[in-house]
This record gives sequence, C-alpha cells and structure tokens, in this order.
Amino acid sequence: MASFSALGLHKNYVKSLKELGIKEPTEIQQQAIPILLKSKKDLIGLAQTGTGKTAAYGLPVLHRINPNKAEIQALILSPTRELVQQIKKQLFKFTKYNDAKIFCEGVYGGEKIDIQIKNLKRTTHIIVATPGRLVDLIGRNVVDLKNVETLVLDEADEMLSMGFKDDLTTILKTTKPSKNTWLFSATMPEALKDIVKRYIKPDAIKLEVNRNSLVNANIKHLFVETTIQNKVNVLVSLLEERDTERGIIFCKTKAGTQALTEQLQKEGFNVGALEGDMQQRDREKVMRAFKNTSLQILISTDVSARGIDVNNLGFVIHYQLPEHLEYYTHRSGRTARAGKKGESIALVLSNEISRVQQIEKALGIKMKPKTL
Repeated sequence: MASFSALGLHKNYVKSLKELGIKEPTEIQQQAIPILLKSKKDLIGLAQTGTGKTAAYGLPVLHRINPNKAEIQALILSPTRELVQQIKKQLFKFTKYNDAKIFCEGVYGGEKIDIQIKNLKRTTHIIVATPGRLVDLIGRNVVDLKNVETLVLDEADEMLSMGFKDDLTTILKTTKPSKNTWLFSATMPEALKDIVKRYIKPDAIKLEVNRNSLVNANIKHLFVETTIQNKVNVLVSLLEERDTERGIIFCKTKAGTQALTEQLQKEGFNVGALEGDMQQRDREKVMRAFKNTSLQILISTDVSARGIDVNNLGFVIHYQLPEHLEYYTHRSGRTARAGKKGESIALVLSNEISRVQQIEKALGIKMKPKTL
C-alpha cells in the first residue's frame, strides 16, 4: 500500500495526517490524490460515505491554493450544514503545519447571513457551502467566484435528492467554464447524469472504488419480516439484544421520527430524535450528546442524518425501507466506518419482500432473513 508521501503530498500535510492518526490512505485516497495533484482534468469519483472522500479531494484542493492571493480560489459544495462544518474543520486540521495560512469559510443555512457576509469580507481562499445559502449570497453580490479554479461537488447525489438541482446549476453557471470540477458521489442517479453531461468536461477522469467497497464489505445486511402492529415490539427486541451498542434508527418522516422516539423513551431506551423541524440549537444539542456517547441511539430522517460522522456505531436499523435506493447505501454507511464491522437491519412488511430483492440486485449484496 502506498504511503501518503508516495502519493505526492507535501511533508507538512503528511505530518498533520500522522498527528490526526491517519496513517494509511484509503482506496479512494490512493486513486484520487495522485491524479488530482497532477492533472488539470475534471474528475468523477464514486465512493460511499465514510471512505475518506474529504481527504481525497481536500488535500489536493489545499495544494492548489496560493496563500499570497487574497481571493476565493476553491469552492466545495455539500448538502448539509453539518457536512460543511465538518469539511471546514478537517481542512483546518490538515493545514496545521503549513508555512503560509490558508483561510477557509463555511456558509450554510441556520446561521444569520449577516455574520457570514461579515466573515467573507476577510481574506478567504476556500468556501465550503450548502448550495441554497451560496446562491443567496451570490444574489446579494457579496461573494466573488470569478477566480475559482476548483469546484468540488461532495455527496452530489444527496444534493440533488434534497432539491438543490437549480441551485447547483446557478453556481456552475456563475463560475468560469475553465475551472476544474471534481464530483464525488455514492450513487449516480439519472438527475446526476444530466449534471455530468452538461457541466463536467467529456474527458473527465472516472474513479470507482470496487463494488464491495461501494456498499462496504464490513456491513452485514439483514431483514426481519414483521407486521405494522408488531413493528415496535420487534424493534424493542432488536435493541435489547444489542445492550450497550450504539446505532441509528431511520424513519421516512419527521412525524414518524418523533412518534418512535417517544415510544422508545417510554420503554426506557436512551434515544434522541433528529429531524428537519428542529431548531438549530436543539439539533446541535442532540448531536453533541450522540458524539460524546451520553446518547446511545439516534432516531433520524434521511436528510437530517447527512453529515453525521461518528465512528464505532454497531448498527443501523431501517424502521421503514427508504424511498430511494441510494438512501439505503447512505443509511448503511453510517455503520462499519474506519474498518470496523456493523449490521444494517431492515424491518419489512410481507408486501415489501420484493423491495428487498430489488435492493439486493441493485447493490450486489445479500440481505439475510433474521429471526428473533
């Protein structure tokens, strides 16, 4: 396996990675970093959440920045504020030993736009943003993107499924055609193929981690057949089996998330909810508790779970099967991170067995029946 030094990274970045405990590059990092450091072509990278994509594109982005130019040179788009904050924090940690300072700003909804406008008046080399908030800033003429040389679309499929297609189009049109666009995604739905066709150069380099890595070979996929009436009881049995293990339960709706959280709290489980109608401060409070392990189990909608980067989760449970196939990949990818093993368990009704078979066929996995 190639070392980070062998991939071509500057010794200061290698030193930072070592201090962060990141010693060996993941598969997507091994493939992407040497290409992005040397090539001036666009890139499409297919890799699941949790495979180290942030470092795969983030380190080459940092290499491309000229700290002596007080202008925005790179733009990273991501679907949620949590991911934006996470990426910004990661980039900051990577630059610890740099001789010249590289300045990065995060812009996202849920924080007063005036604060972000004020921050952007300082020297900024990289913007990490959610598409909606960035388009708002573009409309106010407070952000200058004419010098952007590198545009990264991170979790591109998720940005589209969250309704950001028009915003992405606006941003792609606002930046200069000669820029390099690096697109990273877990899946390639039709809407994303359309973006690729229109805005990614035809000679783009395409990378895909092997199929097993895409659905993470360390995840054991199971399903339990049940009825609507017995679903909560089955869930309780599954959680009791797991004792002190930590994990995430996925629901399709905000209302379902809230109702299930109340039911499980009454059963004495240490659970908290994460859904779209929550105030930002309440959301941050729940996430803090989950990350510092004082909260054992998180119950979440698909959109709200984006940006959760927590290691050592033993399981995810699909209380309801997701609407979109790519959501199954994203959900399952919350467990078995950083080389650990985990279980992805779906609670299915008898009329949903055909859906299980669809998931198996599309993702090249085997979902084994589990009896309680």
